[in-house]
Amino acid sequence: MREIGLEVFGPTGDCAAIRVAGEIDVFTAPRLREQVLDLVAKKVVHVVVDLGGVEFLDSTGLGVLVGALKRLRTQEGSLALVMGTDRIERVFAITGLTAVFPIHDTVHDAIAADAHWVRAVERGGETVEEWCGRHGLA
Repeated sequence: MREIGLEVFGPTGDCAAIRVAGEIDVFTAPRLREQVLDLVAKKVVHVVVDLGGVEFLDSTGLGVLVGALKRLRTQEGSLALVMGTDRIERVFAITGLTAVFPIHDTVHDAIAADAHWVRAVERGGETVEEWCGRHGLA
């Protein structure tokens, strides 16, 4: 059986980060979809998904990420991706999705590039560096 690891950091205001590890495919993608829906139900609309630990990503996984982006955008939210391997980034390049998603090298970079995220972290009394460090996302 294929495995997926999901770890959520936040919410911080209406922002949260998700670290994904393992394989995102037809068997595991529903868990990622449910995690995003759970965050949306908690009024989270700005999400960073860290794909650094993803070993495999199929079209079902891509569909979940595109669906999540569409759902968040309808609520004036955002979805940024962190790529950990060239292999996963190549999937996004081949499909043209690098033009759709903001893609970053680190969670810190993704948060620092989004003014909404920065404000949410600072409202909590931390800098982006401190928030990422506290969550092991530095």
